[in-house]
Amino acid sequence: MILSIIIPTLNEEKYLPLLLASIKKQDFKDYEIIVADAGSKDKTLEIAKKYKVRLTKGGLPAKGRNQGAKIAKGNIFLFLDAEAVLPEHFLKRVLLEFKERKLGIASCGLEPITKNKAYRILNDILYNWPVRLLENVFPYTSNFILVKREIHEKIQGFDQGITLGEDHAYGREAAKIAKFSFLRLSKLTLLPRRFEYEGWLTISAKYYFCNLYNIFFGNVRSNIFRYDLNSRSYIDTIANQGSRAKREVLKKRKKKKKRPKLQRVIFTALKSPIYIIWFVVGFATWLIIFLIFSPKLIVVYLKKKKK
Repeated sequence: MILSIIIPTLNEEKYLPLLLASIKKQDFKDYEIIVADAGSKDKTLEIAKKYKVRLTKGGLPAKGRNQGAKIAKGNIFLFLDAEAVLPEHFLKRVLLEFKERKLGIASCGLEPITKNKAYRILNDILYNWPVRLLENVFPYTSNFILVKREIHEKIQGFDQGITLGEDHAYGREAAKIAKFSFLRLSKLTLLPRRFEYEGWLTISAKYYFCNLYNIFFGNVRSNIFRYDLNSRSYIDTIANQGSRAKREVLKKRKKKKKRPKLQRVIFTALKSPIYIIWFVVGFATWLIIFLIFSPKLIVVYLKKKKK
């Protein structure tokens, strides 16, 4: 068997059927699907059994992926989140490019499933273009990670102690011992649930600050960015796995009334002034890079759109 597709889940009855159906429609068939479930209370397990996937006990995303990899039979692992939906011929294209370029680990562009064109353009500007541009300087993996089994085993899987960006850290570690690249020929479509739950501005700011933190201080091992896992149903799992004090904090967060999206961003920035410093330094750096390389990127982008 060539490919093991590993999906961590918890209460994913809304999204998992779309992903599994899109996998079953692929013209590439030499794969297995492993669902690492963290104790779903809805119909997630029922759906998984309907599609005849392999099941294992999971946890938070990092643990779920590691547990799935332990029972995987494939020589190549593909880690996906449940909100992904594979386009036609996707598996065949990504595996062909992966092998032809002799890669050890790869990620690819993301395309949100939304009617709002502005969001798709914003996604290209803030994610697809910078990630591709900086792939040799700052390897970045998210939502889609294609990796050889031997590489996964050498770096001992995902770091389960990281609270935000464990998938990014995984890509950086793997890139130290294997050839990494951002795949050129394919984009993964996905439902932007976290962006819709927390707001595009809020969640983009959190990811942005997380990346700056990674550059200057290393991996994030605390909840400094107030990354609400509720939109992925993991908040209850954290409460069950954590200490009594952590459970009390989470209970208060559940009861806390939400501020408007923009107000939450401003409040967080004011409460943590270092955010402002990171933002200024990071934005200035990104702006310089963008001004240098944007003409070339825009030309490439327009050529693709014409095709």
